[in-house]
Amino acid sequence: MEEDSIERELRNWLRGARRIVIAGIGNPLRRDDYVGMRIVLDLMDVASQRVYLVGCETTPESHSQEILEFKPTHILVIDATSLGRPGGSIAFLEDLKSAPPPMTMHTLPLQILCGYLRSTSGAKVALLAIQPQTIDFGEGLTREVENSAMAMVRTLRKILSPKKKY
Repeated sequence: MEEDSIERELRNWLRGARRIVIAGIGNPLRRDDYVGMRIVLDLMDVASQRVYLVGCETTPESHSQEILEFKPTHILVIDATSLGRPGGSIAFLEDLKSAPPPMTMHTLPLQILCGYLRSTSGAKVALLAIQPQTIDFGEGLTREVENSAMAMVRTLRKILSPKKKY
């Protein structure tokens, strides 16, 4: 059911979108922390003049200029985030100001990065947060997070298909 709910939220949020940036964040050596990067890499086939994919790894702030130069109307940031839920849980957070501060592994808090991108670009900015099962050193996503990543790739492909309107 979570996947259907997230799809509805994403479709509503993307209504009227003209140029979309999807920024994946994650460390390939910290297991589930890599989920944002993994989703972006798996979505490379949907990149177009309207959809720009950015693999930010652990320094999303260093990709700010690249994101802003695309002149997006919508920016979706995807990251492993501590939500206090079971591993693999997904949350779509449109209003990061009123949301409880998500815990992240990265130097710049996501609220600050998203606020900067919103104020500088005028774009709608949201976070697709996935609860990690583990962020221990190692490679590869856990089964729970892998399943969530695959579900989000399917959902985003369906929504961003070139034949469909947002």
